[in-house]
Amino acid sequence: MIMSLLFVVLFFVLMASVIVALLLFVTQSPSLATADPPANASRRLPDIIIIGVRKAGTRALIEMLSLHSDVAAAQSEVHFFDWDSHYRRGADWYVSQMPLARSGQLTVEKTPAYFTSARVPERIRRMNPDARLLLIVREPTERLLSDYTQVFHNRLEKRKRQQTLETLLMRDGELNLDYKALNRSLYHVHMRRWLDVFPRSRVHLVDGDALIRNPLPEMKKVEEFLHLEPQINSSNFYFNQTKGFFCLRERRRERCLHGSKGRKHPRVAPAILRKLHRFFHEPNREFFQLVGRTFDWK
Repeated sequence: MIMSLLFVVLFFVLMASVIVALLLFVTQSPSLATADPPANASRRLPDIIIIGVRKAGTRALIEMLSLHSDVAAAQSEVHFFDWDSHYRRGADWYVSQMPLARSGQLTVEKTPAYFTSARVPERIRRMNPDARLLLIVREPTERLLSDYTQVFHNRLEKRKRQQTLETLLMRDGELNLDYKALNRSLYHVHMRRWLDVFPRSRVHLVDGDALIRNPLPEMKKVEEFLHLEPQINSSNFYFNQTKGFFCLRERRRERCLHGSKGRKHPRVAPAILRKLHRFFHEPNREFFQLVGRTFDWK
């Protein structure tokens, strides 16, 4: 009996020692995230700005672009050009929000609210007229549904009162044009402001629906637009059956987007969906004419 007790005590002492050793190793070993930056690293104005569109895949786009070794990405949405409180802080503050980048790397930030803000195009042009802009778009109705779904879950987490999509979208039997999610899908309205300030050659359009289905072809086009050496390849992507979308693989490390991505959309009455598709038909046509290309939208 005494020998058994001694064995149990020794076992637990040994396990405790192993755990302490592991904790010391983890806390003292440098990680990729905390490794010292190169000696010539610095912060500077972004070369690339992902300007939108909200809920079209901007997070996926910047994560995929970060797979390239010549790209350094800001991790958070900066909201410099659309929030006056940030814009008043000036260029030095904006630069301070950028990642450390070595010489030769391109710096990128993404704030999807830029696309629909009337003041942003001119503000960007004044600060950096040579910026290269990435705009990712999705089929307008699908984007609207994703927009509503995100707001729904945000309000749910904050225990705020919910409103059904029909309540927000419809007014007296017609579409409510004041509903912000609907307005964000009127791409031609916002695109005109950008093309008044920047030449079309400065804006690259990413097909968000195609990026979801098969990311590699879209990312190769992005590399070409940014004059990056071809580097992103099929080994960087794998389809996660559980999540239902592509995840990323980099140096044998695998990672997926946040669990909030890929949420199921609410059920919408077929009559309302048909009304939305009919409504977007003409705005889509105007958008196609503006940008000189078409998308496979309903």
